[in-house]
Amino acid sequence: MLDYAGILLIAFILALALGLLLIPLLRRLKIGQSIRAAGPKSHLKKAGVPTMGGVIFLLAAVAALALFVPARNPQGYLALGTALAFGAIGFADDYLKVVLKRPLGLKARYKLAGQIAISVVFYLVLRALGLGGSLALPGLGFIELGWAYPIFATIVLVGTANAVNLADGLDGLAGGLSAITLLGAWAICWLSGRSGLAYIPAALAGGVLGYLVFNLHPAKVIMGDTGSLALGGAIGALALLTGTELLLLLGLGIIFVLETISVIIQVSYFKMTGRRVFLMAPIHHHFELKGWSEWKVCSVFWLVQLIGTLAALTVWRGTH
Repeated sequence: MLDYAGILLIAFILALALGLLLIPLLRRLKIGQSIRAAGPKSHLKKAGVPTMGGVIFLLAAVAALALFVPARNPQGYLALGTALAFGAIGFADDYLKVVLKRPLGLKARYKLAGQIAISVVFYLVLRALGLGGSLALPGLGFIELGWAYPIFATIVLVGTANAVNLADGLDGLAGGLSAITLLGAWAICWLSGRSGLAYIPAALAGGVLGYLVFNLHPAKVIMGDTGSLALGGAIGALALLTGTELLLLLGLGIIFVLETISVIIQVSYFKMTGRRVFLMAPIHHHFELKGWSEWKVCSVFWLVQLIGTLAALTVWRGTH
């Protein structure tokens, strides 16, 4: 337990140090956020806030793991490598949008193709480690998915990465939600005896918490796709490695799921009727336009995510 608290604290401190160094650099390089005109008008004042801040917690986590983790673990390498690979796609998208001033960034088809390719590599490594192939039903056993498992793993990874990306719309929202989910994933790794793997969510959670010092409202830096896709890739990979995909869907990542569903409902209903269900999607913008402050939206969403995570841990403990 103390080892994990130590790695979390080290990553937290490194993220603080990196934030103090990198945010002024990003500002000088004019690597600032562009704001959609269609978004809430209150967000226009965020234009120019340094983005690509995901490098802060990713570098902090990697440095902490490289310097201080006593044991190397193939599953840990797989989870971290998946996070960094998804983060690389996000970095390319951010770079095109912010540095090269291409508003659309990386074309959607290329972004999706890259995410699918990473998912395929993840599956191949997972099978080489003798893992995967089934879906855990808490309290009921396992369902062998056979040929469908690589499709399932791809849906989990790509879906989670993009769900976290959708939640990155308010200061501190995606970071706080991810920290809660990562701590839940750490608890499952630790309680199940996956001691080597448990360092990954601990280090990432520490890095994210350090980053949040600069990202809470009013944000001094925004994680960008670099950070949100990396966090989603890590969370999806940890769920697949620990067999907690359903718990991620129903508890550990409940807000990520609701954000995604809100977009699906909004788009589908608008195409069918020309009308909207929500004032704006993802759903955090709906509450903003209802008059909630960013702090209120974030606080309520973090609380729901925390309750969902604790509920998922309770179910998991009751079935193991």
